[in-house]
Amino acid sequence: MSKPLSEVRIDEIKPLSILSPSGEVVNAEAVPNLSDDQLKELMRRMVFTRTWDQRAVSLSRQGRLGFFAPVSGQEASMIGSEFALDKEDWVCPGYRDIPQLVWHGLPMYQAFLYSRGHQHGGQIPEGVNVLLPQIIIGAQIVQAPGVAMGLKRRGKPNISIAYTGDGGSSQGDFYEGMNFAGAFKLPCVFFVQNNGYAISTPRSKQTMAGTIAQKAVAAGIRGVQIDGMDVLAVYKAVSEARAHALEGMPTLIEAITYRFGPHSMSGDDPSKYRTKEESGDWELRDPLVRFRNYLTGKGLWSEEQENKVIEEAKEHVNEQIKKAEETAKMTVPGLIDTMFETTPAHLEEQKAWFSGKGGK
Repeated sequence: MSKPLSEVRIDEIKPLSILSPSGEVVNAEAVPNLSDDQLKELMRRMVFTRTWDQRAVSLSRQGRLGFFAPVSGQEASMIGSEFALDKEDWVCPGYRDIPQLVWHGLPMYQAFLYSRGHQHGGQIPEGVNVLLPQIIIGAQIVQAPGVAMGLKRRGKPNISIAYTGDGGSSQGDFYEGMNFAGAFKLPCVFFVQNNGYAISTPRSKQTMAGTIAQKAVAAGIRGVQIDGMDVLAVYKAVSEARAHALEGMPTLIEAITYRFGPHSMSGDDPSKYRTKEESGDWELRDPLVRFRNYLTGKGLWSEEQENKVIEEAKEHVNEQIKKAEETAKMTVPGLIDTMFETTPAHLEEQKAWFSGKGGK
């Protein structure tokens, strides 16, 4: 089990793992208490997300999506962490963290609209406790403690969780957010998906710190490092962090993971800065292969079950992209209407002018 950093030397920090890359249990005492149905649901969500991601990459290449950041390779860190949350907890995401939003309740077609730059993509449904994905690197690290402060003052038994990548941990907002959460003992978790690169900049060129987890020490909060390709380790760490957060001790979690694809579909070519050997080594730790082997060994998963999930995912993605494409196009008057409860007079004049031009 990983200890709080206050109890270990920095050079002793080791990532929490429960499953080996081949799917064998290597840390029996850390195995979370999940039912067979919950274990199968974790796998279903990871397979679904991998299929959805592959389809979204194709949609992006067809010009049917706007900005899109692939997630394949990071399913365990995304799915395992969200699965450990209560539906009343708040998710504060970065732009790659669309899966957490959808599994937390955001309709997928709205995620597609967000990618397409449509205002309805940002109109979060009532009862879905998520913020919009942040394009500003690390800004969600400041938002999350604010949300947590509100939860604490209202006496809510819930937390906020902020997601960012290793690049986000090099931003000033990262330190400010953690310091604020620590100083006010807020119910907040900071989840860094360390996939090794901030676009093309390797982590070794971002910081001289041996780990990202140890940065928690300066803020006086818990810091743990986990194997982000191991969905059970992710679930375990976030469950424990959530419990600590509710007691007034925030946690910084560094999940060591890897993105198999490019940083985004906006022209990034990972072959320019990653070797085939490096990518091959990480593919041997594929979170889906690892968990599939584990569940198969327990008699809980089969090829037939997986193929069924793949087909369900393809069908759902097709339905949701069709719904996004059939959504009425934005107009300037419509955009103005979404900005204010009572529209100011000067904007009413602008609405009238644009309406006179056909709303174009």
